[in-house]
Amino acid sequence: MESLRELYRIGPGPSSSHTLAVRNACLYYLNKYPDAEKYLVELYGSLALTGRGHMSDRVVEKTIGAERAEIRFIEKMYGPQPNTMVFHGLKDGQWENEMIIYSTGGGAIAVEGENNIVDDNVYPQKNLREIMEYCRENDLDLAQYVHHYEPDIDAHLDEVLTQMLKTIDSGLGRQGVLPGPLKLEKVAEKIHQKALECEDEKTRKDLLITSYAYAAMEENACGETVVTAPTLGSCGVVSCLVYWYHQQGVERKKLRDALAVAGIFGNLVKTNGTISGAVGGCQAEIGTACCMAAAMCSYLEGLNSRQIEYAAEVAMEHNLGLTCDPVGGYVQVPCIERNGVAALRALDCMLYARYIGEIRENRVSFDMIIETMSYTGHKLAMELRETSLGGLAVLPLGVSEEKDV
Repeated sequence: MESLRELYRIGPGPSSSHTLAVRNACLYYLNKYPDAEKYLVELYGSLALTGRGHMSDRVVEKTIGAERAEIRFIEKMYGPQPNTMVFHGLKDGQWENEMIIYSTGGGAIAVEGENNIVDDNVYPQKNLREIMEYCRENDLDLAQYVHHYEPDIDAHLDEVLTQMLKTIDSGLGRQGVLPGPLKLEKVAEKIHQKALECEDEKTRKDLLITSYAYAAMEENACGETVVTAPTLGSCGVVSCLVYWYHQQGVERKKLRDALAVAGIFGNLVKTNGTISGAVGGCQAEIGTACCMAAAMCSYLEGLNSRQIEYAAEVAMEHNLGLTCDPVGGYVQVPCIERNGVAALRALDCMLYARYIGEIRENRVSFDMIIETMSYTGHKLAMELRETSLGGLAVLPLGVSEEKDV
């Protein structure tokens, strides 16, 4: 498995596949061919179908320069990946140096014909069963396991934590309307205020966590800087970590360790399944984020490794089949609300692991659920995998169905 640096990335919203990966691909091509007069960027498949709503064209122009970039949206598939970019450089009046780059999820890219551009052998274990066996044999908990293989990871995790806190603080301070034709009002600050005014402790906690998820996602929808956890479209779920920082006073070292534990589960899904909504539906994004958050919350609440697996498995199990069909191709409806719901579901999964896990052992392993999620994603209709061709995505913009009185 790859380093957690390749899972937790920091970059511009609203979509890791459509903005962060597109930016990374542009930078990669520019580094290879810096002397071209102009650059042609062809966006295929999901990048074309939802690219405008996901601001793919804007990030190309910002990275390359509007005067040097020619962008073409081509809605057909190109190659095995639904998110494909084809680059050309203009020299002496001819387009040359074709390069095909795939956006593979979470901001990662793969270049056709070239070796992996990251080292994918940081963690030798291939699944959670092997990880758990290694931890038992070496008397390690899951956070110690990460630090065993990445002893210098704390600096990156601290940067990730700092950005999460900064993103949420910024999101809670903003009002107005999100960009795009939906004209969706920003409500994170209002939810947060309702939480502070609430006298019931349980409701107060739920509203606070919801406000943090909304704050992160509203910043994401505005194209601001956020953290892939594991994607930008699901960045609000793991952001529930902020509750333990602000309301529980948990020290940063413990929070970094919690991010490390969450990262194991995100990494396993990324390695053995997918975290791309265009490949596996929203179960790949929100489902993975939910299981990461469930593992993280369980670690912060003192659960053992077996219970942490239980929580993560339940989280993914009950997101199976979740479609990726944002209205109009904008990462707003249902994406923002879905992040809040998944953050609260992660807490429920932690409670199930703590209390029901004492009564009966879980029959489904985390490795089993990744395999099932991957199978389910392939069976989802193409229209329900980030194409704007089906599901909620085809609802009229800004129009809701009238209800009978």
